[in-house]
Amino acid sequence: MTAVQSRAVSPRTAPTENPDELARLVVTCIDRPGVVARVSSFLAEHAANIVQSDQDTTGPSGGRFFLRIVFHLYDLAAQLPALEHAFAVEVARPLGADYSFRPVAARTRTAVFASRHDHCLLDLLWRTRRGELPIDVVQVVSNHPDLADDVRAFGVPFTHIPVGRGPQAKEDAERRQLELVRGCGTELVVLARYMQILSANFLHSVGAPVINIHHSFLPAFAGAGPYSRAKERGVKLIGATAHYATEDLDEGPIIEQDVVRVDHRATVAELTRRGADIERTVLARAVAWHCDDRVLVDGRTTVVF
Repeated sequence: MTAVQSRAVSPRTAPTENPDELARLVVTCIDRPGVVARVSSFLAEHAANIVQSDQDTTGPSGGRFFLRIVFHLYDLAAQLPALEHAFAVEVARPLGADYSFRPVAARTRTAVFASRHDHCLLDLLWRTRRGELPIDVVQVVSNHPDLADDVRAFGVPFTHIPVGRGPQAKEDAERRQLELVRGCGTELVVLARYMQILSANFLHSVGAPVINIHHSFLPAFAGAGPYSRAKERGVKLIGATAHYATEDLDEGPIIEQDVVRVDHRATVAELTRRGADIERTVLARAVAWHCDDRVLVDGRTTVVF
């Protein structure tokens, strides 16, 4: 058993709201009796105080069990490596569990891909600057140069990588993108209305989750001019979906969705404006929830705490 320094918590030294002393633990395993007891007992034995806990299961007998815990631990930075090692030996291995520890104060190194539409990109940069998103945007990549000045005004690097026609041109562009993103130590890629389809090779090689945002219509209008066609068909709802990107175009696990009602009086311009509003709020929520370890992927679906 790995020794982890313990420190008794007295009423006079109750957990504070100092984020430097808070961490998250996410556990996924086969459901069985005693999982929560085992995890919580382990944390208590090492003087870690649970301040928030969420759990869910796909079935009480043999289903997939999901657990997200926020805990307080004094001297977290010094104790967390040993705590994680002890958890692997004492809890995760016997349960056959996947798990992760992450300090609450940790920020996610994020690369944002965009094209000519600026609403989602600039919203992410603005929210990050205001401290509303726990991310550091380390790079913006675009297949067009149009947004360079806007991005650099936030003090964020902007790289224009054009994507030419033909498979070889796309492969060359993606190779440059991968070199750039991996060189920045990227932990998350966000497609902020990036109007290019990423290849399976890119998704397998990037080494980070990829979150995409797209409009949601019934019926679905793929391709160019969706709001014009939505107006022609008299849609009554417009919305947006944020999801993890996979090889199956726009079919990855869904993180967040939202809609707004419209009527026959709405012009194409108004539909476009309202669509942009909902796209950026849905994307911001998805990014925040992902970085807060609230999104647990279960095959083609998600559990969102």
